[in-house]
Amino acid sequence: MDQIELVRDFNRFYTRRLGVLGDQYLGLDRPWSESRLLYEIGAGADLRDLRERLGLDSGYLSRMLRSLTAQGLVAVRPHPGDGRVRVASLTAAGERARADLDERARRSVGEMLGSLTTGQRDRLVAAQRQVRELLRMAAVTVVAVPDDAPAARECLRRYAGELNSRFPEGYEESALIRPGELARTGGEFVVAFDEGVAVGCGAWQPLGSDLLPPGFAEIRHLWIGPECRGLGLGRRLLSRLEQGAAAQGVRTLRLGTHSSLPEAAALYRSGGYREIPPYGDSPYNQLTFEKSVTPA
Repeated sequence: MDQIELVRDFNRFYTRRLGVLGDQYLGLDRPWSESRLLYEIGAGADLRDLRERLGLDSGYLSRMLRSLTAQGLVAVRPHPGDGRVRVASLTAAGERARADLDERARRSVGEMLGSLTTGQRDRLVAAQRQVRELLRMAAVTVVAVPDDAPAARECLRRYAGELNSRFPEGYEESALIRPGELARTGGEFVVAFDEGVAVGCGAWQPLGSDLLPPGFAEIRHLWIGPECRGLGLGRRLLSRLEQGAAAQGVRTLRLGTHSSLPEAAALYRSGGYREIPPYGDSPYNQLTFEKSVTPA
């Protein structure tokens, strides 16, 4: 089977193994979808948050809430501070049902793990962690945005704050790309979004110099938030910037990094960048690199 069919086969096996296809999940008189919603409501949640968190349309969410309300497990009321927002909360019976759900779920997983050896359990947990990381990475979107967009400026704010704490000499925000700068010079700013939250960024900008022929550009401000490090997102952002620059006629990319960021230098070296003598006047580019790129 090809990779797509292998993933589909695993999904069918796993959902059947967890028992999410029937109407009596974990032996309860409700399907998995309602049990999951009961769990997510927890101490209370507004309906907009539930829709976004679970990726549900409003009609489907309303039907499940009506069912849980009819069972006496959930109450839906206007938000006390904003009558336009509705909030779902568990009743006393709902809290007992949620506790029972937790106990049944733990017992079910415990029974599954109990049939494996210690080594097999460790392998299973490690494999699930890796699957989770890869699926999260696959769901991250990387899109071009104006350099004055709120997501771009928020990423740059976090980027500058981190560098200021890691560089012995600190970091001045005046070194950042200014809002609207790329509209004047050319180039591209990209942001990585994880479930709608900006978690990384980077930019490429033409290098204008009498000493350089046309086709040179610089990668700037490549950054990944701590919450998404270790997923391979840095390499993905770097590749996206390279492709975008090459598509606009760039043939040589340069970039610099600080000696306090060995992980950044390792990324560039492993990505095919070779170290070159210093260029430009940035005091933060203590190590400088170059790479030839071609259109895809």
